[in-house]
This record gives sequence, structure tokens and C-alpha cells, in this order.
Amino acid sequence: MQENSKVELKIDWATHESAKYACKKWHYSKSLPGGKLVKIGAWEDGLYVGCVVFGRGANNNIGKEFGLNQTECIELVRIALTKHITPVSQICMNAIKMLSNSNKGLRLLVSYADPEEGHNGGIYQAMNWIYTGMSLPGEKVYYKQKWVHRRTVDGVFGNHKGFVTKKTCGKHKYLMPLDKKIKKQFLLLAKPYPRKKEFDKCQD
Repeated sequence: MQENSKVELKIDWATHESAKYACKKWHYSKSLPGGKLVKIGAWEDGLYVGCVVFGRGANNNIGKEFGLNQTECIELVRIALTKHITPVSQICMNAIKMLSNSNKGLRLLVSYADPEEGHNGGIYQAMNWIYTGMSLPGEKVYYKQKWVHRRTVDGVFGNHKGFVTKKTCGKHKYLMPLDKKIKKQFLLLAKPYPRKKEFDKCQD
């Protein structure tokens, strides 16, 4: 539990139902990812203000490209918060601390900011994450009146034939090493943080 000058902040495990509610109400995707998730909630003066969710994202081998196994690497997949007083960076860092303390083998966090949603990863910059550039271009599928990752539809139907698709320009990729050894390794990959005006439109 942590206290600032205005509110008392509590960080604790969240139920699946409360995480789903937060993501549907307060996250631009309006969805909670599938698969195994770690859900950490935030309360201010006893009032639930949202959650931070970790999981494997769309990549079941998320740690492979970094030379890590699946128990050593996880993605921050959602930050779903309603109106609150505590800075987002403080809520996230407390959630990350809780996650790390309960998973001693965890060494790296990964997260992405989607320029198509107007995001450059400002929250990760505020927490001093390492920026490594854009991920590879991908593909989205129009499903249930919104654009979703192709793997979401493939997971339901086995393929995405017959659905409307569009190419994406990739996402900004951020890393947060959780131990000093790999921090030195990934600092070598660091690139200057992108500014908002640099990604208003995807580049050809």
C-alpha cells in the first residue's frame, strides 16, 4: 500500500471479472486478451480505478527473440484505468514490482504502443523503458465491428478467409529489463524515444 498527498493507493491482485470490466470500459481496445494473464488492480481510497494486465500477447514465443524462455519474459498487454489521481507511471511501476516479486525468474517486460491509435509510448518513456524501434508490419482483421489482430480471428475460426483485412505499419516496441545483467545487453539496442509528431501517419 502506498500513500501520496491526496489519495491512498492500493495495488493488489484483480479478478478476471474486474480486469475484463476495466478493459471493456476504459481501454481503447474494449477487450481483455485471451490466454493466461496476470491481472493487477489499483484502488484509490478503496475505489477500484482499473488494472494493469500482463500476458503473452499475440506471440506465444515472446522471449525467443531475446534469448529468453517463456518464464523469463512477459508482455504488458493492457493499462486500463478510469479517472484517477495517482500518476499512471506510479501505478504501473507498483504493479511491475508486485509482478516481479511474485515471479523471481522473470527478467524482461515487453510492451508496444500502436501509432494507429495515436500512441507513441509516452507512459513507457516516463518509466524509462528502453525503446528499440518499430516492430514488423502486421495485419488486422475486421471482426465484431472492430479491427483486431489476425491471430485473434485465426484462433476462433482456424483462418481469416472471407474477412476484410488491412496491413499495419507495426508498433513502437519498448523493453524493461528486470535485472542488471540483461539491462546492459538491451541498452545497446536503445534508440531515441519517438515524439508524437513523428508518427501521426504510418510511413510507407
